[in-house]
Amino acid sequence: MKPPDFWNHRTGPEAKTALRTLLRPFGWLYAKAAAHRIQSADPIDPGVPVICVGNATLGGTGKTPVVSYLLQSMRRMGVQAHGLSRGYGGREKGPMAVDPDHTAADVGDEPLLLRRHGPVWVAAGRDEGALTAVSNGASVIIMDDGHQNPSLEKTLSLLVVDAEVGFGNGCVFPAGPLREDLGAALERSDAIILMKPSPEFEISETLREQLKGQLVIPAYLAPRIEAPKGKLYAFAGIGRPAKFFDSLRRAGANVVETEGFADHYKYKDADIESLFLLASEMEAGLITTEKDYVRLPKGYRKGVQTWPVSVVFEDELTMRRLLHPIIEMAK
Repeated sequence: MKPPDFWNHRTGPEAKTALRTLLRPFGWLYAKAAAHRIQSADPIDPGVPVICVGNATLGGTGKTPVVSYLLQSMRRMGVQAHGLSRGYGGREKGPMAVDPDHTAADVGDEPLLLRRHGPVWVAAGRDEGALTAVSNGASVIIMDDGHQNPSLEKTLSLLVVDAEVGFGNGCVFPAGPLREDLGAALERSDAIILMKPSPEFEISETLREQLKGQLVIPAYLAPRIEAPKGKLYAFAGIGRPAKFFDSLRRAGANVVETEGFADHYKYKDADIESLFLLASEMEAGLITTEKDYVRLPKGYRKGVQTWPVSVVFEDELTMRRLLHPIIEMAK
């Protein structure tokens, strides 16, 4: 599914405004159901600290690079941090450890990327996954995309927000992109990771007002390598493909064509063959994200470049201060 345009705009054409108004009662029901599920849950304590990295909206905000950062940072400091994911898009329900032989069809794309930085567990039931991780030596659980999942007690809840689109039109699904009432989501957050497209990006007054009173840590995604030379045909199936395309252009890449797919899109042979054909006609090389790359049919990966990125926190010290108590608890 690609999100409708009106999700990201508070005003718009009359027809889209009418549709948003029509869907609002369903959003109210969705929010009420989410609130009841969270409030009535009896979360378990797995016996180790749990860091939750989530978001308040549907679609990508940059959670995976934040989880990767946490896994790498903690393990460098000798903390046995394990990642925990529900494995969206994968067939396995777990609990099971992700290994290099798994595919995105098995465990989803995000766990495969996270596995590069430490042990990762896939589990439809996060409580079961956390207990399995602890029994296998985890001293900290880093929970990917679990802000609305009430099955575990959380030591630190980080909410990742896309600074460009913020909370969209402010409505709950299906009238808008919110997974729950915004106030409830913010109330359960210990800090906001505000993911900007670039260090110079100016935050809107609307978003500043919505985040007033919250601990906000601005961040952005920085490329780990220089942009490839020559003509590039960029494609991506992430929450907002345009973010990837724009970042390539800002880095000086010669992007001659782009193609966006739905988030977590499962590429078929025909898709990649078509992309190769179109890129060849333009004498361009294919390039995509690391997350898309692991979803490509293996036989086609050799001819596709990736452009890896890492998260950079503008206030690294505040981030370290948040993590310090957890590191002390884990040692």
